[in-house]
Parts: sequence; C-alpha cells; structure tokens
Amino acid sequence: MSTTSAPSRTRLALLLGALIALGPLTIDMYLPALPGIAGEFASSASTIQLTLTGTLVGLAFGQLFIGPLSDAFGRRLPLLIGTGLHIASSLLIIVAPNIAVFGVLRVLQGVGAAAGAVVAMAVVRDLFTGRAAATLLSRLMLVMGAAPVLAPTLGGELLRFAEWRGVFVFLAVYGVAALALLAVGLKETLPAERRRPARVGSTLRSYGLLLRDRTFVGLVLVAGFAMAGMFGYVSGSSFVFQQQYGLDAQQFGLLFGAGAIFLIAATQANAALLRRYEPKQLLFAAMIGGTVGGVTLAVLAGTATGGLVGVIVPLWVVLASVGLAIPNAPALALSRHGERAGTAAALLGAIQFGIGAVTSPVVGLLGNNALAMGLTIAGAQLIALAVLVLVVRPWTLEDLEESTPARVAEEAVPEAA
Repeated sequence: MSTTSAPSRTRLALLLGALIALGPLTIDMYLPALPGIAGEFASSASTIQLTLTGTLVGLAFGQLFIGPLSDAFGRRLPLLIGTGLHIASSLLIIVAPNIAVFGVLRVLQGVGAAAGAVVAMAVVRDLFTGRAAATLLSRLMLVMGAAPVLAPTLGGELLRFAEWRGVFVFLAVYGVAALALLAVGLKETLPAERRRPARVGSTLRSYGLLLRDRTFVGLVLVAGFAMAGMFGYVSGSSFVFQQQYGLDAQQFGLLFGAGAIFLIAATQANAALLRRYEPKQLLFAAMIGGTVGGVTLAVLAGTATGGLVGVIVPLWVVLASVGLAIPNAPALALSRHGERAGTAAALLGAIQFGIGAVTSPVVGLLGNNALAMGLTIAGAQLIALAVLVLVVRPWTLEDLEESTPARVAEEAVPEAA
C-alpha cells in the first residue's frame, strides 16, 4: 500500500504533466496553421502533413535512445538535454527558408520532446506499480489532456495576431519554462545502484528481452493502434473541418478542444473505475467502444449521413475510448519490466509514435476528407482490438495490486507545503 500522500502525488502529476505536455503542444498547436504554411512554402497538403509525420518519427526514435540513457545516467540529465534540443529547434524553425528545412527541424523538435514523454513514464514506474501506476497515469492525462484541448485553440488565437511563426515562438518560450521547472522541481528518482550500464550490447539485449515478451509486445501494439486512431484524427481534422465543412481557424480550434474534453473525461473516469475494475477489464471495454465508434464514423462519413454532427459524435466516442485505454495499456505493460523501466517506456513510446507516424499521412493519401479520416480511425481501432484478443488475451493476465516503493517516492517528491 502506498505511503505517499495525496499532495505528493498531485504535485508529481502536475510537474510531469507540464513537462510531457511539450509533446502534445508540439504536435497539435500548429494544426490551424497548416493551410497557411502550405501556401507560404507552395507545398501540397500531403507534403505539409509529412511534417507532422516527421515530428512523430522524431518522438518515436528519440525515445529509443533516451530511454536506455535514462536507465544508465538517471532521469534528469536526458530530460534536461532533450528539452534544450526542443527549444533550439523551435527557434530555428522561425527562420526556416523552405519546407525541407522546416521538416528536418520538426523531426528534431520531436526528438527533444521525446525526452519528456519517455522519462515521465519511467519516473512513474520508478515510484509506483500496479493500480497505483494506472491511477497516476490517469491523473497525468488530466494535465496532458489540457494540451490537446488548448493547443489548436491557442494556435488559432495566435494566428489572429501573428503569422504561423508565432506558434513556434510560443513553443520555445514554453520549453524554457519547462526546463526551469524541471531544474528546480524534479529530484532524481533512479538511484545509482539501480542504474544499468550504458553499453550498446546491454541495450540491445534489453530490447531483445522486451520483444520476446509476447504479452508486453501485444500491449504495446494495442496502445499504439489505439493512439493511431487519434493521430489519424489529428492529421486530417484541420483539412476535414476547415476545407470540407468550412470552419475557420478559430472555430476549428474550439471544435478540436471540445473533442479533447471527452478524452480527458475518460482518463479521469478511469481513476474512479479502477477502484472497482481491473485495468485489463477497462482496456477491453475501451477497445470495444473505440471499434464501434470508428466503424460508425466511417459508415456515416461514407454515406454523408448527419453532416458535421455525423462526424463529430462518433469521433468523440473514439476519443473517450482512447482516453480509457491510454492509462491502462502502459500500466499493464510496464508492470512486467520494472527493472528496466526506461527502456520499456522507450519501446512503448517509440512504437506508439511510430505507428502514429505511419498512420498520419494515410488520411492525406486517401483524400483528406471525412471518409478518409473515418476509414483510418476505424482500421486502427479494429487492429488494436484484434491484437488485444488474439495476442494479449486479457483474461489470462494477473490482477494488479496497488504497490509503491514508498522510500524512493518520498525522497523524489517532497511533501507539498
């Protein structure tokens, strides 16, 4: 049973959430500006969408390197260096002369943001296991969820007063604030005696061990394809809602934010549901809901039934289902490999964002319309459900108990005054 007090958990959730929000802000904040960026660089919509793919690729591969480094050198140093890289990339994007340079810098932004994504997961696993980890991840999603809610809306509002470069000025300023918060607010959670050697052979063996764990890989794939549906939505939404349905940048930001509210509400409901149900039960229910929502979206979009309402209602069902899946799939996966939490979190995040990177351009290739978005989302949710049933077989998983390494938690997260 945990001895870490509620104020400490709240403080940790707020701190980690503020740091990992850098990733969602980087992904989502420039969405209302995509048509404008395409016009300035004389690029097609599909080419501009590849810059989103590049960011996701950076997030994916960055985690593969940063995760093992955090197991070897502790959590703070990789987080400091990664956030610094993100700040530098954001500033250089402001003066990018063409779409090629813009795209490369977006990849580097993703690599920098990867530090927050993977280290935050590893810190949670350093301090908590079982239901406690799933509950804290739910609380983290409340903080992380505010970023997708605010990012397109904030981006749309910035476009009232500045061109698209203003978005990246904001990201650089936020990165500086996050770096300062990290420097003073997060103590090291991985003691020297628990660190693993930073050797290529050791890292490859760790990844090999993880990849031989069928259940771990299955859970990672479920998390990845569940998130892929959301990335399909992120990639195509600005074109679908602004070009197909005629919304302006501000209206799109508000609609995008409304959808993210369903994601946040589900993550917070998950924390309460965990008092009665196991994470494996909630994950299964989430994937059923996501599949039903995705298929309904594709059918309604394909038959032009319900217009805009026929698109957004099933979308909100999918987002709520993803919000229920996000905390539980990683908690179940990481519970199996606490001794190499950084490497496991890296593989989890890399596969999630890697699948997202592959999924993002699919909407554009299929036509950048509501049907294309619906088919992409439905396909991702169907695959996630199939992997859960055929590979993970959740009914075979052991129940998770709430357990906390209290000594480490208390040292890393001082009591709130």
